[in-house]
Amino acid sequence: MAATLPADLVAMMARGVSVIVGSRDARLRPSVMRGVGSRVEDGGRDVTVYLSRPQSRQVIQDLAATGHIAVVFSEPSTHRSVQLKASSVQMRNAGPEDAPVLAAYLASMEREVQKVGFGPPMTRAMLAHTLDEVVAVRFTPEQAFEQTPGPRAGAPLGSGA
Repeated sequence: MAATLPADLVAMMARGVSVIVGSRDARLRPSVMRGVGSRVEDGGRDVTVYLSRPQSRQVIQDLAATGHIAVVFSEPSTHRSVQLKASSVQMRNAGPEDAPVLAAYLASMEREVQKVGFGPPMTRAMLAHTLDEVVAVRFTPEQAFEQTPGPRAGAPLGSGA
């Protein structure tokens, strides 16, 4: 069952905001890393996050072993955030078809991070990668939670088909 997401949150996620990807191993030890890109399609029912293999070895290993993923999308200038969870992922090496997605994500993040006072060089360093080292992780969100700081943080966003 896919999580139902409000259209305004889907639009925020699809625009290209901060992406933090987490998983866990069989002993429930967490792993986490910043994504270097994202793609949100089909109203938020099809999500792909991109990880740099050299920076994300443990997360990638845990995703491959357990399939469990938690992703936080957060708008840097407002801290508006949503967390998506799923228990199954499909992973593949990124290819030339992903290059435009990663470039658009970088451009969006440069704009987002400039809003909080940091120039493009910082964003480029933070999201640095080469295409041949990127892993695309695709999933269908099963659960969604409000994560914007405040009284509703942690509240489920609903579910549906």
